[in-house]
This record gives sequence, C-alpha cells and structure tokens, in this order.
Amino acid sequence: MNFSLKIFAFLCVCSQLLFSQSKEIRFLSGKDAEHTESWDFWINSGRKSGKWSEIQVPSHWEQQGFGAYNYGRDYVTYGKNFQFHDETGLYKRKFTVPNSWKNKTISIVFEGSMTDTEVKINGKSAGTVHQGAFYEFKYNISDKIRFGKENVIEVRVSKMSADKSVNNAERLADYWILGGIFRPVYLEATSKQHISRTAIDARADGSFHADIHLKGINHAGNIKVELFDAQNTLVGESQVQVQKGDTLKQIRFSVKNPKLWTAETPDLYKARFNLDKNGKKIFQTEEKFGFRTIEIRKGDGIFINGTKVKMKGINRHVWWPETGRAITENIDLMDVKLIKEMNMNAVRCSHYPPDKSFLRICDSLGLYVLDELAGWQKKYSTEAGKKLVKEMVIRDANHPSIIFWSNGNEGGHNFDLDTEFAKYDLSGRPVIHAHHKPGNAFNGIDCNHYEDYNSTRKILEGENIYMPTEFLHAQDDGGGGTSLADYWELHWNSGKGAGGFLWAFADEGLVRTDFNNQIDVNAINAPDGVLGPHREKEGSFYAIREIYSPVKIDLKTLPADFNGLIPVENRYHLTNINDCRFEWKLVKFKTPFSSESGFDVIQKGKAESPDIRPAEKGYIRLNLPADFRGQDGLLLTATDAFGKELYTWTWKLKSNDKVSEQFSKSLIKEFPVSAVENDSLFILKSDEKEFAIGKKDGLLKSVIVDKKGKKMSFRNGPVFVTGTTELSGIRSFAEGKRQCIEAKYRNGNTVLWKLNPDGILELSYEYSLSGDYQLAGVSFDEPENYVISARWMGKGPYHVWKNRTQGQAYNVWQNLKNSTRTGQSPWIYPEFKGYFDDVSWMQLDTAEGKITVGTKQERMFVRLFDFYGIYGAEGYPKLPGGNISFLDAIPPLGTVLAFNINDKTESLGPESEPNHLEGTFRRTLYFYFGLPDRGDGNKQFIMPKENILTD
Repeated sequence: MNFSLKIFAFLCVCSQLLFSQSKEIRFLSGKDAEHTESWDFWINSGRKSGKWSEIQVPSHWEQQGFGAYNYGRDYVTYGKNFQFHDETGLYKRKFTVPNSWKNKTISIVFEGSMTDTEVKINGKSAGTVHQGAFYEFKYNISDKIRFGKENVIEVRVSKMSADKSVNNAERLADYWILGGIFRPVYLEATSKQHISRTAIDARADGSFHADIHLKGINHAGNIKVELFDAQNTLVGESQVQVQKGDTLKQIRFSVKNPKLWTAETPDLYKARFNLDKNGKKIFQTEEKFGFRTIEIRKGDGIFINGTKVKMKGINRHVWWPETGRAITENIDLMDVKLIKEMNMNAVRCSHYPPDKSFLRICDSLGLYVLDELAGWQKKYSTEAGKKLVKEMVIRDANHPSIIFWSNGNEGGHNFDLDTEFAKYDLSGRPVIHAHHKPGNAFNGIDCNHYEDYNSTRKILEGENIYMPTEFLHAQDDGGGGTSLADYWELHWNSGKGAGGFLWAFADEGLVRTDFNNQIDVNAINAPDGVLGPHREKEGSFYAIREIYSPVKIDLKTLPADFNGLIPVENRYHLTNINDCRFEWKLVKFKTPFSSESGFDVIQKGKAESPDIRPAEKGYIRLNLPADFRGQDGLLLTATDAFGKELYTWTWKLKSNDKVSEQFSKSLIKEFPVSAVENDSLFILKSDEKEFAIGKKDGLLKSVIVDKKGKKMSFRNGPVFVTGTTELSGIRSFAEGKRQCIEAKYRNGNTVLWKLNPDGILELSYEYSLSGDYQLAGVSFDEPENYVISARWMGKGPYHVWKNRTQGQAYNVWQNLKNSTRTGQSPWIYPEFKGYFDDVSWMQLDTAEGKITVGTKQERMFVRLFDFYGIYGAEGYPKLPGGNISFLDAIPPLGTVLAFNINDKTESLGPESEPNHLEGTFRRTLYFYFGLPDRGDGNKQFIMPKENILTD
C-alpha cells in the first residue's frame, strides 16, 4: 500500500469512528462487493428460478447465476419481439437488534436496488415501494422492531418498474441493466432527538452557512457548530438556540483566510454539529466540506473561486466486470487515481449517481464532478423525479467536488425538475442539461454532444459557454485521445471554451455467468473506454496524459543548437510551475543485435523549477553536462506538488544515420558478394545467403539464409502503397565490393538493391507525390502466424495514428505477439499490430529466424500486420497492401459516429486531415536476416531484460 493510499484509508477509518458517535450502524448486507452476506433468495423466472436458495448481498442477481441478462438497448436488437425481463426476486434475512437500541429511532437504509423495492419488517410494510435504482432511500422502522429477539426482513425487488417513466429513464439505456440489491443495506440507530441531515454552503470568502434539519426535538437546547482544518485545528465556531418542535435551524459565521477547495488544491475542512440539552451533548454528527464558490458568468466561463476553469473530463460508469455496479471503495479509489493519472481534472457520473465512496475520494484527491440524475434519452415523470432528485441531492449536497447537477442525458430532461435541486442544495449549484442536439443550452452552458471540429469552433463563437458532456466517442480504438489535441487547443484558447468530457472511461465488459464467465461488451455497444474492463490501459490513455499535462511541452525533436533550454507553457489554472519538480536523465539505448530492451541510465540530475504562473510561458533549463550529445537519449520527468508524475518526455540525441552504424559494428565478418541471373530472377549471393529479385517488377521474391537452402518467407516488396507502378527498366551492376540491382518505373519511382559483404541487404527507394494521401511508403509480405515477437527502437510501446501520436516514448521496446483488437477480449496491451511511430530499427523474431531492419532517414512508421481502428460492417481505415509496411505517412482515425465511418476524418480537425504531400520522398532501409556471427562460429544471442522505461 503506497503512502497516499495509507493516508486515505486512515482518514476513512477516522471518519467512520467519528460518525459512529452520532449514529450506530449495523450492516444487514456486506459492506461492498468483496465483503458480502448471504440472504435467502427466490426468483420468479430465468436461471435457478422457482426455488429458494442463497444469494450474496450486495450483488446483482445475474452475477450470482440467477435470472437473465439484459442490455438496455435490447429493444434495438430484438425489435418487435423485445420484452423486458420481468424478473422479481424475493430476499429474506433474520437479524437481531440489541436492547440498547430501545428508545432510539431506527431506520433501514438501502444505498441502491434495481429497480422497484418493497420492504417488510416482521411481516409489516416498511413504507411505500421505492422506485429508482441508483438512489439511497430509508424507512423509519422503529415501531416494527422486536428488541433482543429475532427479526425478519423481506425484500421484493422487481427488475422492471411499475412506473413506466422509471423504466424509460433507467432501462432503455446504452448500458447493462442488472437486477437486485447491489449496494449495502444497514440499520441506523439515532437518539430520538437528533440532527437528521445538514446542508452546507461554504464560500471562498470564508463565509459558512448551514441548514440543520432536526427530528424529535422536545426540549429547548442549542446547536454548536465547530469547524476544523485538515490538522484538526479549530478554526471557527458558533451556536444557535433550539426550541421544542424545531425542525430546521440555520447558522452563519465566517472563517478568516480559509484554504480553498479546487481540483488542484483539494483542501478539506470538517464541520462538527453538536446538539446539546442543558449543557449535555445528546447528538453529534460531522461532515467534510470545502470552501469554494462556483460561478457561471454567462458569455464568459465557469469560475471556481474567481478563476476560470476548463474541464479535462471523462464519463464514468460505476462498473467492474465480475460484479457489475456492485463495487468496492478500492475500485473507486483506483478509478479516481487513473483519471488523475491522465492529468484530468473532472468526471461526469454518467448516467446516474455513483457510490458515496467515489464522491468522498473525489473530494479528497481533487476532481470536479457532474452528479447526474438518470434519464438516458428518456425522462422520469415529475412525480417520480421529484422524489429521486430529493434523495440524490440530500445524499450528495455537501461534497465540494460536485460543481454541477445534471438533469438527465440526451433528451432525458424533465424541465419541471430543474428547480427541485435548489430545494435541498443550500449552495445552489448550477443545473445543466447534458444534451445531444443543438439549441438546448441551459443556464448559459451549451453541453451539446459529438460536434465536429468546425461546429465546435462556431459554437465557441456564439453567446454561450460550451462544455460538451460527451465528445470524441472512444468505441474500439477511435476517439478518446484521437484528435483530442486539436479539440483541446480550441477550448483552451477560446474565452467561452470550458473543456469537456470524453466518452468514456472503461469498456463496460461483463463477465457472463451464463456463458462460462466470458466477458461480453454487447458487440459494438459497450467497448467505449480508454481503458479495458479491468482498467487495462489503451493507447488513448497515454495520449490523453500528454495532451492534458498541465506542464505543456511541445518540443518534438531537439534542435541542432539545443543547449538544454526547454520551452514550457503552464496550463494549470491555479498552480505555479515552480511547485512542480523536474528530473532529467541521459541514457544509452540497447542495440539491434543485443536482444535486450530498455536503456541504461548514464547520468541524471534535477532541473530548477521555473517561476511560470498559470497560462504563462517560459523555459526549463536542464543544465546538462557539456558532453551530453555523446549519449543516445534524453528524458525529462515532471512531478507535481503531491509527488504524482505528470509526464515523461523523451528525445533522441542521435540521428538514424548514426544509429544505423550499430548494424555494421555488430557485423565483423565479410564475405565475397556475387550476382547471377536466370530468365526471371537476379540472385544476389553472399556466403550462405541468397536474395532473389524479380526481373519483371524489381521485388524481393525469396530469401535463403543458409547453405542447406533454408528459406525465409519475407518477400514481395517493396510495393509502393500509393498508386500503381509499371517497370520501365532493370539492371544488375557492381559497386565496389557490393552487387546492385536497380529498377526504374514509368511513374518515376526507383528501387535500388545493394548486397553488402557484411550480409546487409540495403534497399533505397524514391517516389514522388502531389496531393492528399492516406498513406505513403512501401510494403512487404510476411506470414503473420510465423511471427513470435517484435523489438524496436522508436516511439512506443503502443501503436499510433496520424492524429494520435501523443503519449509514446523513445526506448527500445519489446512486445510478444498478440491478436488484441482494441476494446475486445483478451485486452492484452499494448497491441502487437498497428502503426508504430519514429522507428529507427525493428527486429522480428519469427519461426524461421530473426529479421532486422533499420532506416537511415528520420521519422519512419512501421505497420505490423492487419488491424483496424473502427470495427463496423467493414474495418476502417483501409490498410495498404502487404502486411509489413515501412511508411512516411499514415492515416488519421475517426470515431464510430456516422460522419466519420467512411474515413471522412477531416471533420475532426487539422491533425485528422489526410496527409498533404508534395515532392520526392527517399528512404534507405537496411535488412539483416538471422543473427550475426560473433567470430567464433556461434550466433550472438543475449536473453532480453525487462524494459526500463515503463508507465
């Protein structure tokens, strides 16, 4: 357990101990999905139906092997034949209540149950049936309890609500619909006279205002309110008189110079409320809160404590594959830390309120939160919605992390509910509408979903603040970090740009207990995350991390006159760059034939943190040693004031021309080179190697690597990936010790093969282009099923697209072959297939031997095998011919949405436009087949080491 987790756990324990002074709690269920309790259970239909057995609570009954599965969009899949699974589960459990609870108010609390929930205690109704899955509700059962004796609780849970609007809002949704009591159930005992709840409004000016709701007050007394800072130092106090029959008291006072809560500075305070009678404390409760002021300045922006902020946010479902929406506090903590690892500052709780622990962690670690009333394109009725708004806001009102209430999603807005939130939220947070159609701005904020780049620019020129609550839909490998850099620049540089929320955090893959525990993402419906179901990191995760880094460094390559000065922009809202820490490293990368990956650190040092205020620019001076250019690479790591790594930038210090010398240094033997020909082939020979070049097309036809005639299957290249070529002439000639074959084509392209005495087969090619192209370069064939692994020096370890090159680092990487299709099982990352960026050399380990290829020129992309970014009726973008390509240009990737499905990616911004190519392109590749001889007749091989540069 790391230090931050220990501190968080300690604070949670302290909070529970203090809470128990005011309320006694006894769980009837387990406390979370990992710590459950057995209840008796019966279900009316589906698996294991019609008989009593046991179920773990909290849980979803589908995950316990009961009933049938239902994805919210089944009505699309099954059309006219669709019917809701009308499943009803009966729960029973015996429990005891101590005699010491006599003369107390006893409530039973349900934190979440899908969907209609009817409760009986000892055969008596606890109250009206609760309708709505994601909301905490309670019943006063004081008059139904048998103290010191056995009690029985019976719960009837109907997966389908009797209220059509509840089904519309919660079930007709683009997510899994899972039944049962999925959050904890517990008894809560308080004194008869008690504080039932509080609502706090603590502003940036230090003013503190609280509504204190009371129950059972039958004597005069007073309420004392004490405020404590994070060190438990008393910083303010006041009191108010209470009279018999009072149900609400208000208190106001101020604290001087409080520390203010923001996502960058999550400073929390504690309010202790003491209810006294004749100087004796009869009830106490505590609440964590933060001093902060939220303002929507129409036509300007969103302001926290007087500072304009922009949301670097993402949408999150409450989710874990094995347990669905029944989760644990550790999962909540992991998710908040992952969101912050991406350098985000905000999260939207789509499409329902989350677990309470998630909000506590957002308060503690610092995230701006949109807390959302359910309503996925359909809305609650006013009658049902009013009750649920009340339950949602009463539970969540004192969390400083919540800066907006969201009234439904994409048309699921009941406008009659807009004014309901303020009835229970003393701080009067703004209400927004998360919508998907233009012209629905509310409270001065336009939240329209999935606008393209030009539409976004036009909206930002309008009268409203623009904060899309969903954008860059990340199904499969599209969206997410793809095109994000362009969108973020628009928002950052626009006065009315408020940032937005990517769709979505994690693939909603569910372990299907009816299909041998396979993970199901419901085809194209649920693989929408930048993480996998178990939080496996996709390439977009790292791209987002770089793009959203508050320390912004855009330096892609080091200039020839680089002197250790790094340009930097401060994209924090409140934090000076001098609060961050910087460390540099000079490294040596492993070489092509060493079989090792990673690098060796030669020297490291710390850079002085520059004084750069928010939104300003400056420089970081690294103070490198004079001979730094003698090393291979430079790394720079930025760490924030809390010790969290923001990002590590990497640069090559040597050109590929220098890197390619590593080939010849490793090849110490030379052999005579010769050329022969027959009717169809030129054959270049050197010792035991032979390379056959076709006379009709200039392509490599075969590779023989030993005297026994052992062949390797790498062949059929170089095929130019753009345009058609027709041979105009081919010749064989000697050049010193080398034998050469030159092929010329009618369109002006040329290919020159050279076999060197050291065994390197050198390929130089040239082609000219003018216009817009998806791809440029050459391809070869290699049987995919023969390939075992790849090792390369370049950017990695994830594949890239033209509009998502961010997030990858220079290193010597190694990846075992996998067939991962982004967003689908088996979620083995990084993916083996794809376009890889800025490769200096790559070595393929195959069943036939090793193939090593390097390049003399800079910025080469390597394509490995067949893969697609978006999986629809066809895969997109289209791939070049062959299955291993050496490219000067690669395609951008769109999103799954209609305006991009046919590769029309240019609507997503400048990075997503086709490659604008003009001129002649030249590249030289070096091929070596097998391993070099060390000189004693043995082939060189060293066992690989683990990558040094990791996440």
